[in-house]
Amino acid sequence: MAPTRRIFSGIQPSGNLTLGNYLGAMRNWARLQAEQSYECIFCVVDQHAITVPQNPAELRNATREVAAGMIASGVDPDDCVLFNQSYVPEHAQLAWVFNCVARMGWLNRMTQFKEKAGKDRENATVGLFVYPNLMAADILAYKGTHVPVGDDQKQHLELARDIAQAFNSMFEKDIFPLPEPQIFGAATRVMSLRDGTRKMSKSEPSDMSRINMTDEAEVIAQKIRKAKTDPEPLPETTDGLAERPEARNLVGIYAALSDQTPEQVLAEFAGQGFGAFKPKLADLAVSVMGPIGTEMKRLSADTTYVDGILRSGGDRARDLARPVIEEVYDAVGFLRP
Repeated sequence: MAPTRRIFSGIQPSGNLTLGNYLGAMRNWARLQAEQSYECIFCVVDQHAITVPQNPAELRNATREVAAGMIASGVDPDDCVLFNQSYVPEHAQLAWVFNCVARMGWLNRMTQFKEKAGKDRENATVGLFVYPNLMAADILAYKGTHVPVGDDQKQHLELARDIAQAFNSMFEKDIFPLPEPQIFGAATRVMSLRDGTRKMSKSEPSDMSRINMTDEAEVIAQKIRKAKTDPEPLPETTDGLAERPEARNLVGIYAALSDQTPEQVLAEFAGQGFGAFKPKLADLAVSVMGPIGTEMKRLSADTTYVDGILRSGGDRARDLARPVIEEVYDAVGFLRP
């Protein structure tokens, strides 16, 4: 029987992990694991990555890099299940069953497909269209009960709940739980250093728009010094940041890195200009991210170690997922001679 509290979460191996990945996901995963109140399963979702074209060698390297980033951020592979998705065929097996449960109308409502496919929808891959079904399989292959998600994934989690409920109803079996979202508070959404209205992204053309997890200390400091701001001093309350996206972003980053609220940050810096605030933010970012980047580079260089971690985690994941697939196959009516 599955534990009452089992977390599943994943991240795509698309290279160049950023401060946004750390604050929005990896740091939270490490903290959830440390709480010891959940069984934690964390996955590098390389099968999701190939919904758009990938260079095979780069995909392998990015998979190792993401695993290294997770470990450097505090995720302990001895105390969780850490693996890459393609190692565990049960994900794809369950996704096919869910392809036969989910409805076209449900998938047609997924806004992320519309955004990624753009105007050239007819040339989008089928994999991109049914991506949410595979995401549901990722979670439900382990009967996951809780899923840390950002705002952009809430709709996919709602679909996973719909699929779980529909499967249970179709086959009159109470196999799958309805996974609950875990949405973390301040600074889960880190914005670009060049445009406070856009999410910090590894796909942005300008490297100055983001802080990469592997950036050297002087590079981090330079990017913060050059981050876009406005000429006004910092306000006394967060209401004063409402129409100032760049200021709001930098205050949010400071708050997250220092484990404070934006209100606490403003209480310290209200009335000061960015000439005073940015050096403090740069020092803070370097103190937090510098050691993580150094450890991430060390781990990434040791491919044998990282591959061993992923293999061991994948074997543990298969041990958990295999009985669920057998239960599903029995419910569906597949002959298992």
